[in-house]
Amino acid sequence: MSTSPTTAAPPAATVRTPRTGMLALFGIAAVAVMLVAPFGVYPVFLMKVMCFALFACAFNLLLGYTGLLSFGHAMFFGGAAYICAHTIKVLGFSPEIGILAGVAFAAFLGLLAGLLAIRRQGIYFAMVTLALAQMFFFFCLQAPFTGGEDGLQGVPRRPLFGLIDISKDINLYYVVLAIFVFGFLVIYRTIHSPFGHVLKAIRENEPRAISLGYRANQYKLLAFVLSAALTGLAGSTKVLVFQLASLTDVAWQMSGEVVLMTLVGGMGTILGPIVGAAIIVTMQNYLAGLGEWVLVIQGVIFVAAVSLFRRGIVGEIIAIVSYYRSGKQQP
Repeated sequence: MSTSPTTAAPPAATVRTPRTGMLALFGIAAVAVMLVAPFGVYPVFLMKVMCFALFACAFNLLLGYTGLLSFGHAMFFGGAAYICAHTIKVLGFSPEIGILAGVAFAAFLGLLAGLLAIRRQGIYFAMVTLALAQMFFFFCLQAPFTGGEDGLQGVPRRPLFGLIDISKDINLYYVVLAIFVFGFLVIYRTIHSPFGHVLKAIRENEPRAISLGYRANQYKLLAFVLSAALTGLAGSTKVLVFQLASLTDVAWQMSGEVVLMTLVGGMGTILGPIVGAAIIVTMQNYLAGLGEWVLVIQGVIFVAAVSLFRRGIVGEIIAIVSYYRSGKQQP
């Protein structure tokens, strides 16, 4: 009895799903829009959005994909900002060296804080990170090289690699865009790697992940250090934009803002933190004339987002699209 020949399935590595293609097209379109955006929108505002979007994405790697709520991420953001500013302004190094120094310091600080914090879970983990952040805040307040309440102002924008004149906002914008895209791709690749799948397994059911032979604490520590390093990259980049490192960068309110950005945009989604950061930064920028009322408005939005959009804005959109597609696929 003869059988018809069958065609072998392509290797898994070469299979491209429609969703992957859509994400690629969306990414290309987003980058294209960002390339021309500074000609229609104030570049410094856009750079601020990108810095905080990278900050929120790094935080989301820890909260959304590992299940660890940190109330102390401001110490990595602000610590890297202080080190970067001191390296450039006081020590006289170039901007790229300052950024690398800030990232290295944030990663080292993340390692120290992680070794202490990951021994606890849930609210105890969050409280340990908050306590460490407050200790670091008072250290920055008293340390002589941070400038105290005045901070480090007037950080010079020296040529990047000795070639790129970042004293012009338009040139600096494209540098910040490149840094943001790099950080975002690192996070995206991490999430979709075997390491990222283990993090998700730990988030969903840590005892089961441990029973399968994974050393959960080691994975959580690596995620914590990576999140801290990328947060440091955002903080260092912010120094180049505003030429300033201050106590605001290490205050507990900064940690609260990044939590707000992540939850409003969509925890555990790749684009949610970017949307949340854009919303919060836009509010702060265009409602600055209202003074303290901005905080009240942010609180109202946070309550509304938690009540009406439990998954965040992007999370709800994904849920609606998935529901619509599943309905279309039914016979």
